Amino acid sequence: QMRLVESGGGLVQAGGSLLLSCVASGRPFSIHVMAWYRQLPGQERELVATATSDGGYTIYEFAKGRFTISRDNAKNTVYLQMNNLKPEDTAVYYCRAKLPGDYWGQGTQITVSS
Repeated sequence: QMRLVESGGGLVQAGGSLLLSCVASGRPFSIHVMAWYRQLPGQERELVATATSDGGYTIYEFAKGRFTISRDNAKNTVYLQMNNLKPEDTAVYYCRAKLPGDYWGQGTQITVSS
């Protein structure tokens, strides 16, 4: 079983920045694909960014130019740097580890005020 713990959420004004962290334990971190998802109020969970085990990074369209994903295998941690935040980024952000397995963190709330 792999445990994922997110941190770094909170309340921020529009235009501000936050750095989310997700620390993994219980399984070898470096072999997993890591991803950040978010769930806006009343909506389905959506993919934000992925970081593959061989260092490939993908940011999905709505986040391009504002969000950056990175991973530090030595620290068993994946990060999501979020800049120029907008009120529509308000959501619960989740960390996911997959391939192999499929594991989710408990989520961290981001609230962006206008």
